[in-house]
Amino acid sequence: MNTTNQKSILLIMPYGSVGGMERLALSFYAFYKSKGYTVKALKFIKLDNDIIHFGEDELFLKGYDFSSMSRLERFSFYFKAPALIKKIVKQYKVTHSIAFGDMANLFSSVSFSNEYKIGSIHALKSIEFKHTTSFHKVTKLGYKSTYKNLDKLVCISKAIKEDMLSNCGYKFSNMEIIYNPHNISKLVELGNESITNEDEKQLFSKKTIVFLGRLSVQKSPWHFIKAFKLLLKEEPNTNLVIIGDGDATVVSHVKELIKEFELNDSVFLLGRKSNPYKYLKAADALVLSSHYEGTPNVIVESIAIGTPVVSSFCTKGIIELMTLNDYNETADNIIVESGIVTPNLFKGALGIPNSNDFIYEEKRLCEALKEVILNNNFKTNLQKNRLALLNKFDLEYVCNSYLKQL
Repeated sequence: MNTTNQKSILLIMPYGSVGGMERLALSFYAFYKSKGYTVKALKFIKLDNDIIHFGEDELFLKGYDFSSMSRLERFSFYFKAPALIKKIVKQYKVTHSIAFGDMANLFSSVSFSNEYKIGSIHALKSIEFKHTTSFHKVTKLGYKSTYKNLDKLVCISKAIKEDMLSNCGYKFSNMEIIYNPHNISKLVELGNESITNEDEKQLFSKKTIVFLGRLSVQKSPWHFIKAFKLLLKEEPNTNLVIIGDGDATVVSHVKELIKEFELNDSVFLLGRKSNPYKYLKAADALVLSSHYEGTPNVIVESIAIGTPVVSSFCTKGIIELMTLNDYNETADNIIVESGIVTPNLFKGALGIPNSNDFIYEEKRLCEALKEVILNNNFKTNLQKNRLALLNKFDLEYVCNSYLKQL
């Protein structure tokens, strides 16, 4: 490891989309730059529609997505990426690297560069691995071999660390729990910006529920769309606004559901937004119906902005974010300081479902959404407990904790 007093930091991530890891990387970038460190941000894939940008400090390996690569080209990319990371580390005299997610962790762990290597885990991996892919198999092998080359592996919740040890066969003692950092004042500032597009502004003239994130199998958006369909039967003057892009097959399924349930006049896909927080601020509730998570950044962002959250109990990490107390998983809705936690929607298999039949947990999700959007006490209670809920996400504390040696 380079022991120079002047820190030079490399942030490593797969994409520059509006996902939680990318927004997290941008927060780290801004903080470390403000401290006078040299900071470079490496995207494996840089796309024209990227939302997250790092200006002149941005580096990338490919200018088109994995889906546009042949199998041979993708294999070649995987093989060459660690060596390219090592070259960048040497070129910019990097003293610390921070990898976001398994792809970045794995490539960093086999790059044979000598900076202080920090990896990070952002989701409940035992659930993610139920969707078997070749890369997942390699990742699980890395948990027993190459991850020893990471000086520190950050788990963003207690639940994730326990899952790695108990269910994923993780073999090393280099894990540390550090919650994701958030620039609360910046989030508030962005949330207070006005929605200037008149058509978009009109969407929020009704009671409005927002989903913010990537439309993916992990996020299982079909659940909240079905819950919203049930909600409309009782509260027809309500909109659902979806902000973010996603996997092509999942987006296609979402559009099919909207058509099948005749929701075209109530569900609106706005795509990526450079400032999604002003839409979140204008909403009456944030909804998540994920099959697995770590500690979703968007929940903390919603708490910071003051919008109540309705989320399924997809991991104990949700409880770590949404309440000051401890709760075990239950078949009932749990009212907490920041909103409502609903029963777990995961039924043991990942992927787009074969049936659109409504399930019990979607009905409870519907009940929670109705309760939150119609009762202003949820916003009042969130405001009362906001600072206490946000204490452990202090930006300076977390960013400094990443760089400290175990």
